[in-house]
Amino acid sequence: MQRPIVTHFFDEPTNTFSYVVQDSESNACAIIDSVLDFDYAAGRTDVRSADEIIAFIRDSQLEVIWILETHVHADHLSAAPYLHQTLGGKTGIGAHIVDVQEIFGKAFNAGTEFARDGSQFDALFSEGDTFTIGNLQGHVLHTPGHTPACLTYVIGDAAFVGDTLFMPDYGTARCDFPGGDARTLYRSIQKVLALPTQTRLFLCHDYKAPERDAYQHETSVEEQRQANIHVHEGISEDAFVKMRTERDATLGMPKLIIPSVQVNMRAGDMPPAEDNGVVYLKVPINRF
Repeated sequence: MQRPIVTHFFDEPTNTFSYVVQDSESNACAIIDSVLDFDYAAGRTDVRSADEIIAFIRDSQLEVIWILETHVHADHLSAAPYLHQTLGGKTGIGAHIVDVQEIFGKAFNAGTEFARDGSQFDALFSEGDTFTIGNLQGHVLHTPGHTPACLTYVIGDAAFVGDTLFMPDYGTARCDFPGGDARTLYRSIQKVLALPTQTRLFLCHDYKAPERDAYQHETSVEEQRQANIHVHEGISEDAFVKMRTERDATLGMPKLIIPSVQVNMRAGDMPPAEDNGVVYLKVPINRF
């Protein structure tokens, strides 16, 4: 089985891991789940996290083939447009982005200028689709439940699961966002846990369980099967749905969900500037 070189980057303000996935036999690579720094109180963006990735890629003399999103993130803004402009590469996300765009296009009253066909991305992936990064072979699992468009990218012995799973001591993703569904998530997780036991699982987030001191970004199918506190072997679908639904009812909304969704449903681009040349993000009152 192919074993890609995986380098992680951590944005602690949003607890987000981004990845550079490299073919060991060439200079080809992909970037997964990048972060655009955003000071919500000031309404200011910054590219320091993306620049860290750019510096690594240039120092390593890599060529970016893909800039991939596991889903439309609700907790951080994507830096995909900046990375694409600086490094090249094609952008990709799940084909069900069109469902997310329809849901949130209405929620934010985005207007007719906002295309709801996924055309902001270069590639829309469906279950079973394949892609290459140099000599690396990748394939796509559609793993909805957290959002309708969630994907897991399986590249050799590595799988990038987005928000589907967290570290075994922290559990699984919430399912109460528009378009989410706990029963669907359980079935999606079973796809991931059906991968070979030695498959490395790379997570999009870590929030550190109470007993743990350090952030962690990598686990395995075997560890998840044995020890995930929400969905280890022996947990039934109905038990999971009951737990997940009850837990979700206690959770507050992510602090960056309002700006994140508006930007990420546009592939990381901001909404169009208004007639004064200024870009604005909307805050729907009593909508979520």
